[in-house]
Amino acid sequence: MLKKFISYYKPHKTMFFFDMLASFVVAMVGIVYPILTRQMLNEYIPQRQSDMIIFFGCLLLALYLIRMFLNYFIQYQGHMIGVKMQATMRSDMFDHLQKLPFKFYDDHETGKIMSRMTNDLFEVSELAHHGPENLIISSVSILTAFVYLMTINVWLTLIIFFCVPFLIIISFALRKRMHKAFTESRKAIAQINASVESSVSGIRVSKAFNNANKEKEKFEEGNESFVTARKMSYKAMGLFHSTTTFVTEVFNVVVLIAGGIFLYAGKIQLGDYTAFIVSVNIFLAPVRALIQFMEQWQNGVSGFKRFIEVLEAEPEKDKPGAIDLTEVKGEITFNNVNYGYEKDKDVLHDLSLKVNVGEVFALVGPSGGGKTTVCHLIPRFYPVERGNILIDGIDINDVTAYSLRKNIGIVQQDVYLFNASIKDNILYGRPNATEQEVIEAAKRANVHEFVTGLEKGYDTIIGERGIKLSGGQKQRLSIARVFLKNPPILILDEATSALDNTTEMMVQHSLNELCKGRTTIVVAHRLSTVKNANCIAVISDGKVIEKGSHEQLISLDGEYARLYNMQFREE
Repeated sequence: MLKKFISYYKPHKTMFFFDMLASFVVAMVGIVYPILTRQMLNEYIPQRQSDMIIFFGCLLLALYLIRMFLNYFIQYQGHMIGVKMQATMRSDMFDHLQKLPFKFYDDHETGKIMSRMTNDLFEVSELAHHGPENLIISSVSILTAFVYLMTINVWLTLIIFFCVPFLIIISFALRKRMHKAFTESRKAIAQINASVESSVSGIRVSKAFNNANKEKEKFEEGNESFVTARKMSYKAMGLFHSTTTFVTEVFNVVVLIAGGIFLYAGKIQLGDYTAFIVSVNIFLAPVRALIQFMEQWQNGVSGFKRFIEVLEAEPEKDKPGAIDLTEVKGEITFNNVNYGYEKDKDVLHDLSLKVNVGEVFALVGPSGGGKTTVCHLIPRFYPVERGNILIDGIDINDVTAYSLRKNIGIVQQDVYLFNASIKDNILYGRPNATEQEVIEAAKRANVHEFVTGLEKGYDTIIGERGIKLSGGQKQRLSIARVFLKNPPILILDEATSALDNTTEMMVQHSLNELCKGRTTIVVAHRLSTVKNANCIAVISDGKVIEKGSHEQLISLDGEYARLYNMQFREE
């Protein structure tokens, strides 16, 4: 993990070098003050050398001016290194998230993923910036202070440094408790983010059902967990700080008593004793900084571990030697396919079917039977491990996922539109399309007239998830997107089931136009929409129990006939 963390410094190694050099100089300037203090008290003041006093006073002022500019450089450029590293990590995480399979998103809430990308990586960037600086400044300051104190009085220095091992032992003993507490705190923050994301996304549902109190209860549950986790982390942090601060303050007591005895016995001069007290305080400042760094270290490390967990999640991979799927005609074959989202819980059982080139193939049957799973397996959203699926006789596991999905268009019941313009949403089907091609796609989807009636036309921003549009308008925009993509294979997964009858007729006209010349798989509960399909398969419990045209299935008087008659009576 450390090697991975260090790798993010490489693009910024030049600026990092100057940042560390500046930190080193800042640390070295810090030791000048006690050196001059000792010199003045022992020589210049007793000998009344006013010119030397003024000279070294001006020299110290000049050094402090230099240190001021160096501190500005450290704060500005050092933070920029941390921010740029954070941006790179966030970019790596985003790229990896794009490669992860559907299974990952089934198991991880959006809010928790967002927490890792924002809160956790902020703490990592703070560690990336302040960590090396604190280590350099503190280490150099402690080392130079030790050497200088040894030149003043060896025995008094050794007495002081005898306390250091106690501080190290206490710090390490309390570090594990802090690490565990901060890790739990990060999980609690992620849970709150997930709760807020869920509540805000579903605000219209909660308002419709007057369930604001229910959402408040769920939020407070996570909020209480956060308070508890923070309580434990602050308790561990408080114990750490109070204990380590006590040990560092013992240093002053030791200096006072031991130095007083040495001064009384004539083992040390007053000027040396004064310089020693000043130098010990300069020594204690970096010691305290290192103690504070332990807290920052725990925050940064726990955040980086959670970041690494995402990067180590297994991405989608093409089979070695996978080929591009080109010149697709559209024949789809399922051969004894078994699949389950969870181990030992198959949704599909030895499912076999064949969709001929250019035909409309409908999947119907009770909910939970496996229809949508069939649709998910064709573009390889989930991997087929038992049995195989062929497109034009080629196993989909033998082709690249990019080329496979490039040849498949999907229109779902739950349309996702981005908070962007109508034009940008249609362009999602083919980003390099011309404006005229976008308009043509909109016309074929029967949405052009509606768009041109808007004040800003195709530049109209439609809001998050297309909230400013009706269900039919959103669906037709998604159809326009597929028109622009122009794939040879089309999957319609309950594309009209959420629409009223009038809107459905309008959208169905667009879908019929879209299906022309393509191999189409239609999933539908409303059987009246698939009566004209070339072939209809009834899927129940993951198996094809009936297959044929509408007339053939009605004449069988089986499950399809029962479902159709039931809907016919309802209508």
